Amino acid sequence: MTDLEKGGLPSHEAGPPPDVSHPNLDPSQATDYTNAVKQQSRKESPFQEQLSNTNSTPSHHDITPTTEGGSPLTPTRAQRFRSEMRRITMHFTPSWFSCVMGTGTVSVLLHQLPYQFTGLGVISNVIFGFNILLFLLFLGISIARYVIWPQLFWIMLFHPTQSLFLGAFVIGMSALISMCAVSAAPACGGGFTTFTWVFWWINAALALVVCVGLPFVQFTRHVQSLDKITAVWMLPVVSTIVCSATGGLVAEILSPAHARLTLFACYVLWGTGFGMAFLLMSLYYARQAIYKIPPAQVITSAFLPIGPCGQGAFGLLQFASVLYDLYQKDGTALVSPKVSDAETPRIMATAIYAVSVPIALVIWGLGLVWLILAVSSMVDLWLVSKLTFNLGWFALVFPIGTMAAAAIKFGAMLDSGGFRVIGTVLALIVLLLWIFVSVMTMGKAFRGDIFFSPCLAEMCDERGEPLNYVPPARKYQYQARPTTNNTFDGNYEDADADRAASRSRSRFRGRLGGEMALSRARKWIAATASSSTSPAGRSRSRGRRANS
Repeated sequence: MTDLEKGGLPSHEAGPPPDVSHPNLDPSQATDYTNAVKQQSRKESPFQEQLSNTNSTPSHHDITPTTEGGSPLTPTRAQRFRSEMRRITMHFTPSWFSCVMGTGTVSVLLHQLPYQFTGLGVISNVIFGFNILLFLLFLGISIARYVIWPQLFWIMLFHPTQSLFLGAFVIGMSALISMCAVSAAPACGGGFTTFTWVFWWINAALALVVCVGLPFVQFTRHVQSLDKITAVWMLPVVSTIVCSATGGLVAEILSPAHARLTLFACYVLWGTGFGMAFLLMSLYYARQAIYKIPPAQVITSAFLPIGPCGQGAFGLLQFASVLYDLYQKDGTALVSPKVSDAETPRIMATAIYAVSVPIALVIWGLGLVWLILAVSSMVDLWLVSKLTFNLGWFALVFPIGTMAAAAIKFGAMLDSGGFRVIGTVLALIVLLLWIFVSVMTMGKAFRGDIFFSPCLAEMCDERGEPLNYVPPARKYQYQARPTTNNTFDGNYEDADADRAASRSRSRFRGRLGGEMALSRARKWIAATASSSTSPAGRSRSRGRRANS
């Protein structure tokens, strides 16, 4: 028995049938029935890409073109590939830069392990090169995404979660600069050192924009509540902490004057990030106590508060180490002997070194508390619920890596074998986590089921395309200016109609102005011609010719 005889619609494998006459329907109803069957079969077709040359942008929701006989036209392999690449580009969010964060952390840790063996540096550099390719690939896809669909940038920026992953982009860039400072610049020489320094200043500017700009967007454009607070809030502010610690590594390869200038900026960046991170830790602690641990989908975000502590401790140690080295090289610290006596730089370098170590230990201890809480929460949830893998699992790699880097630095500055062992163990755990998460991510990426943009799911039309109009997103109450209309009632069709009417009025005013100017020109020409044909006009013309 066929699908039609069962009273249902045919499946898409059979293709839309020709005109079918139902025995219980009159001819007009049968025609409507046949059209409905064809339309339903087209909707259920697995490939819904328009192959015709039209002005509209094709999407996977469009109707499948058919041959003259009515059967669906099967897309070629190239067409399927283009359709899939288009879908991946559309759903490529900034959260993918967390892969660059984790990979960069692994390369730096392997380069700075206290227990080295032959070939470990080569492995570190290979991972560094792979991370550069990842960063360039992700950057290229992101640029293509916002060039093809410019409105997606604003949709992403106004999303309360996805916008925060812009911090991952800055942190990933900092990870690349760190390897440039500790590996590439010493091997390549002075020119690459200058490039690394300039690259770091660009990174510092972006980190400041993200650290200050995204909280401003949260204050004005996002709708938040205490139960929806996640540790992802820390990504924008952690970007300046990571950038400052990277600046400490860059300062080691610079001249004393440039190193002092870089350290000034590093302390400012560290302060802007760690102060806000400490406030967010308090807020996140309250959220955890009141609303309990996050659900299984985002449980790995519980590790993110570790990042400010580990990287903050490492940054303070690195600044103190570079300052002490500056004094030993040419007798300078944060101040120059030109504006003080020769003893002041030594006192300052020693004092900063002595104070930074215990403060860094306190901050590292706070990170240890967050690490234990995060592991306990994840294990407790795993005992009763299934943990589903997603891209957020890279949150396991970077925070623990910062704790390992700080422990390795403690071991070097305090000559502590215990910290060397702790740092090595944490680094090996980070390496294993990175391998596991990378393999899982590549598997899901090849299957294509990891590419999903939450912000796009809320701001798309019936075809799945991003909205061409992004409404004003101010969430606070304000009195609109009398001369402007900044209100939005949620009706996108009315808003689009208003914009079209405004453009129409502008075009009408332009045409009206042009017609008025043309009318005035015609009147002037007519008046000139009439005056030249009159006797007085001819006499004036003869006088002008005589004078000439």
